[in-house]
Amino acid sequence: MSARDLVILLLVVTIWGMNFPVAKLGFTELPPILLTALRFTLVAALLVPFVARPRGRYGQLLLLAVTLGGVHFSLMFLGLSRLDSATVAIASQLTAPFAALLAAIVFRDYLGWRRGLGMAVAFAGVAIMAGEPRIAEDPWPLLAIVGAAFAWAVANIQVKRLGDIDGLVVNGWMAAFAAPQLFAVSWLVEGDRWGEAAQASVAGWGSVAYMAVLVTIVGYGLWYRILRAYPVNLVMPYTLLVPVIGVAAGIGLLGEPLTGPIAVGGIATRLGVAIIVWRRPRLTERQPQP
Repeated sequence: MSARDLVILLLVVTIWGMNFPVAKLGFTELPPILLTALRFTLVAALLVPFVARPRGRYGQLLLLAVTLGGVHFSLMFLGLSRLDSATVAIASQLTAPFAALLAAIVFRDYLGWRRGLGMAVAFAGVAIMAGEPRIAEDPWPLLAIVGAAFAWAVANIQVKRLGDIDGLVVNGWMAAFAAPQLFAVSWLVEGDRWGEAAQASVAGWGSVAYMAVLVTIVGYGLWYRILRAYPVNLVMPYTLLVPVIGVAAGIGLLGEPLTGPIAVGGIATRLGVAIIVWRRPRLTERQPQP
């Protein structure tokens, strides 16, 4: 890998890792699901007018939007609003073992004892984190993150079945279909909160812009470019840096605590994911990021 592309790859994982504390800052002014709806609205506005129309794939993209927008991001941001970003950054890595399991079921991909071991270690790490007193008292936010990780793994299958389609086309049209769903979910779950959006400051709208422009458009655009240029086995291990950056940013920027169970569980989860990623199933070849 060239030095330039290595820098680009490190920039992408840094942008994705910073997504967790940036979202937490946005939650101080905007409810989580409404913030997500605004994010996808901005993504659609910036991409749809300039990318190709996905002729013959509208139905598939609508279903993908249900999985990613209506389910994944709703659960992810609800959980993130009630947990520290370090815990969420680590637990969201369960996408990898879920993806490996679904690949074995749907695509009959060979699982093997190594990936089986990685899955067991990763889930054990999240179980250790669940024993942390703050989480044990109210496990539902962590369970929401686990559910979001599973939905993300399901979305991987949907992306795989889309075939050869440009990543920005997927992101733009998926966002266009997801935004109305998220506005509806926000109204049902969070109530009428538009007054808060109208009064949001730079922190709230800056969070929306960061996730729409940097995380989705810039991050995905650069990520797909790197994936086209290099073998996936060479690129995927760098995604292990995402939770590391998320944890460090949560501690450094938000002053979040790093307790023993979170640290030990985080190490175990990352070890399990590392085993899976380095012996990844074919399904992860086009795995989307948070």
